[in-house]
Parts: sequence; structure tokens; C-alpha cells
Amino acid sequence: MSIDGFTDYRRREYCHDISCPIQSLLSREPEGSEAYEKIRGICKTDCIHTTYEFHHWLIRKGYLIVRPK
Repeated sequence: MSIDGFTDYRRREYCHDISCPIQSLLSREPEGSEAYEKIRGICKTDCIHTTYEFHHWLIRKGYLIVRPK
């Protein structure tokens, strides 16, 4: 659900912006392939970055985290 006048976070925007080496590997593989899913598993369960880093990246980029009441 988009808010009028605001831009939504795009999938893996953070990963691309910080030049994550795992994202670089993922980008080389066709989506849905066995290699892609194996690399994606790293992102899902063993991300090399922290939520702290991600949260502060969001703040620096001017993102707001909102939720409905």
C-alpha cells in the first residue's frame, strides 16, 4: 500500500546500494534457478549485514517506517 507523495522501498534496494557481495552473486543468476535459490538462502537466514545497519541506512535515505492503526 503506497502513501500518496511517497516512494516505497524497492526489493533489495539496500543490498544494491551498499554493493553487498552476496547480492552481486545473486544478480548473476537467473531468478528461480537452483544457484539463485541457494544464494538467496544466505540472505534469508545468514545475512552478513545487521538490522542496525539497515535501519540506519533507511534513516540516511529518508525512509519512514509506517503502519496502519
